[in-house]
Amino acid sequence: MALVLVLLFIVLPIVEIYVIIQVGSLIGPWLTIALLILDSLFGAWLVRQQGRGAWRRLNEAMFSGRIPARETIDGALIIFGGALLLTPGFVTDILGFVLLIPPTRAVVRPLLVRWAGRRMTVSFRGPVARSGGAFDVDGTATEVDAQSPRLQP
Repeated sequence: MALVLVLLFIVLPIVEIYVIIQVGSLIGPWLTIALLILDSLFGAWLVRQQGRGAWRRLNEAMFSGRIPARETIDGALIIFGGALLLTPGFVTDILGFVLLIPPTRAVVRPLLVRWAGRRMTVSFRGPVARSGGAFDVDGTATEVDAQSPRLQP
Protein backbone atom coordinates (compact mmCIF):
# COMPACT_ATOMS: atom_id res chain seq x y z
CA MET A 1 0.00 0.00 0.00
CA ALA A 2 2.87 2.35 0.80
CA LEU A 3 4.30 1.74 -2.67
CA VAL A 4 1.00 2.73 -4.27
CA LEU A 5 0.93 5.97 -2.24
CA VAL A 6 4.51 6.79 -3.20
CA LEU A 7 3.71 6.20 -6.86
CA LEU A 8 0.52 8.22 -6.65
CA PHE A 9 1.76 11.24 -4.70
CA ILE A 10 5.45 11.45 -5.64
CA VAL A 11 6.22 9.66 -8.90
CA LEU A 12 3.07 10.57 -10.85
CA PRO A 13 3.36 14.36 -10.29
CA ILE A 14 7.05 14.25 -11.27
CA VAL A 15 6.19 12.34 -14.44
CA GLU A 16 3.36 14.79 -15.20
CA ILE A 17 5.65 17.81 -14.78
CA TYR A 18 8.29 16.19 -16.98
CA VAL A 19 5.79 15.42 -19.75
CA ILE A 20 4.29 18.93 -19.58
CA ILE A 21 7.77 20.46 -19.85
CA GLN A 22 8.64 18.23 -22.80
CA VAL A 23 5.40 19.03 -24.62
CA GLY A 24 5.87 22.72 -23.82
CA SER A 25 9.37 22.68 -25.29
CA LEU A 26 8.04 21.11 -28.49
CA ILE A 27 4.92 23.18 -29.13
CA GLY A 28 5.37 26.16 -26.82
CA PRO A 29 3.88 27.05 -23.45
CA TRP A 30 0.67 28.69 -24.71
CA LEU A 31 -0.22 25.79 -26.99
CA THR A 32 0.54 23.37 -24.14
CA ILE A 33 -1.82 25.24 -21.82
CA ALA A 34 -4.45 25.42 -24.56
CA LEU A 35 -4.10 21.69 -25.21
CA LEU A 36 -4.53 20.91 -21.51
CA ILE A 37 -7.65 23.09 -21.37
CA LEU A 38 -9.11 21.57 -24.54
CA ASP A 39 -8.58 17.99 -23.46
CA SER A 40 -10.18 18.82 -20.10
CA LEU A 41 -13.22 20.31 -21.84
CA PHE A 42 -13.48 17.35 -24.20
CA GLY A 43 -13.06 15.00 -21.23
CA ALA A 44 -15.86 16.74 -19.32
CA TRP A 45 -18.14 16.36 -22.35
CA LEU A 46 -17.17 12.69 -22.70
CA VAL A 47 -17.76 12.03 -18.98
CA ARG A 48 -21.22 13.53 -19.31
CA GLN A 49 -22.10 11.44 -22.36
CA GLN A 50 -20.72 8.18 -20.98
CA GLY A 51 -22.23 8.84 -17.55
CA ARG A 52 -25.67 9.31 -19.05
CA GLY A 53 -25.34 6.07 -21.00
CA ALA A 54 -24.14 4.16 -17.95
CA TRP A 55 -27.01 5.56 -15.87
CA ARG A 56 -29.52 4.54 -18.54
CA ARG A 57 -28.08 1.00 -18.75
CA LEU A 58 -28.10 0.74 -14.95
CA ASN A 59 -31.78 1.67 -14.79
CA GLU A 60 -32.64 -0.74 -17.61
CA ALA A 61 -30.88 -3.58 -15.80
CA MET A 62 -32.64 -2.83 -12.54
CA PHE A 63 -36.07 -2.55 -14.15
CA SER A 64 -35.56 -5.83 -15.98
CA GLY A 65 -34.72 -7.54 -12.67
CA ARG A 66 -31.05 -8.11 -13.49
CA ILE A 67 -28.24 -7.36 -11.06
CA PRO A 68 -26.45 -4.35 -12.62
CA ALA A 69 -22.89 -5.56 -11.94
CA ARG A 70 -21.37 -4.54 -15.28
CA GLU A 71 -23.20 -1.23 -15.24
CA THR A 72 -22.02 -0.46 -11.71
CA ILE A 73 -18.40 -1.19 -12.62
CA ASP A 74 -18.73 0.97 -15.74
CA GLY A 75 -20.12 3.81 -13.63
CA ALA A 76 -17.20 3.57 -11.20
CA LEU A 77 -14.70 3.52 -14.08
CA ILE A 78 -16.37 6.57 -15.63
CA ILE A 79 -16.21 8.46 -12.33
CA PHE A 80 -12.56 7.52 -11.82
CA GLY A 81 -11.75 8.44 -15.44
CA GLY A 82 -13.43 11.81 -14.93
CA ALA A 83 -11.38 12.41 -11.79
CA LEU A 84 -8.20 11.64 -13.72
CA LEU A 85 -9.23 14.15 -16.38
CA LEU A 86 -9.63 16.83 -13.73
CA THR A 87 -6.03 16.29 -12.67
CA PRO A 88 -3.83 18.55 -14.78
CA GLY A 89 -1.41 16.65 -16.97
CA PHE A 90 -1.19 14.53 -20.07
CA VAL A 91 -0.48 11.15 -18.43
CA THR A 92 -3.57 11.28 -16.20
CA ASP A 93 -5.63 12.55 -19.14
CA ILE A 94 -4.59 9.54 -21.22
CA LEU A 95 -5.48 7.18 -18.36
CA GLY A 96 -8.80 9.01 -17.90
CA PHE A 97 -9.66 8.69 -21.58
CA VAL A 98 -8.81 4.96 -21.45
CA LEU A 99 -11.42 4.55 -18.70
CA LEU A 100 -14.02 6.63 -20.54
CA ILE A 101 -13.92 5.11 -24.03
CA PRO A 102 -16.18 2.00 -24.13
CA PRO A 103 -13.81 -0.36 -26.04
CA THR A 104 -10.88 0.29 -23.71
CA ARG A 105 -13.18 0.27 -20.67
CA ALA A 106 -14.26 -3.23 -21.77
CA VAL A 107 -10.61 -4.28 -21.56
CA VAL A 108 -10.08 -2.68 -18.12
CA ARG A 109 -13.31 -4.05 -16.60
CA PRO A 110 -12.27 -7.76 -16.39
CA LEU A 111 -8.85 -6.77 -15.05
CA LEU A 112 -10.53 -4.74 -12.30
CA VAL A 113 -12.94 -7.56 -11.47
CA ARG A 114 -10.08 -10.08 -11.28
CA TRP A 115 -8.01 -7.73 -9.09
CA ALA A 116 -10.95 -7.00 -6.76
CA GLY A 117 -11.87 -10.68 -6.57
CA ARG A 118 -8.39 -11.57 -5.31
CA ARG A 119 -8.58 -8.88 -2.63
CA MET A 120 -11.99 -9.84 -1.25
CA THR A 121 -12.25 -11.79 1.95
CA VAL A 122 -15.47 -13.36 3.16
CA SER A 123 -15.87 -14.16 6.80
CA PHE A 124 -18.77 -15.20 8.96
CA ARG A 125 -19.04 -14.37 12.63
CA GLY A 126 -21.33 -15.87 15.18
CA PRO A 127 -22.18 -19.26 16.68
CA VAL A 128 -23.32 -20.86 13.41
CA ALA A 129 -20.12 -19.86 11.62
CA ARG A 130 -17.99 -21.37 14.39
CA SER A 131 -19.85 -24.65 14.11
CA GLY A 132 -19.17 -24.97 10.39
CA GLY A 133 -22.32 -23.26 9.18
CA ALA A 134 -23.30 -19.96 7.65
CA PHE A 135 -26.34 -17.77 7.26
CA ASP A 136 -28.31 -17.80 4.05
CA VAL A 137 -29.65 -14.63 2.45
CA ASP A 138 -32.93 -14.88 4.32
CA GLY A 139 -31.14 -15.30 7.68
CA THR A 140 -31.69 -19.02 8.14
CA ALA A 141 -28.76 -21.16 9.19
CA THR A 142 -27.30 -23.53 6.61
CA GLU A 143 -24.45 -26.03 6.73
CA VAL A 144 -21.36 -25.70 4.56
CA ASP A 145 -20.52 -28.86 2.63
CA ALA A 146 -16.80 -29.61 2.93
CA GLN A 147 -16.65 -30.93 -0.64
CA SER A 148 -18.31 -27.94 -2.28
CA PRO A 149 -18.01 -24.21 -1.65
CA ARG A 150 -21.79 -23.88 -2.04
CA LEU A 151 -24.08 -23.65 0.94
CA GLN A 152 -26.21 -26.73 1.53
CA PRO A 153 -29.65 -26.19 3.15
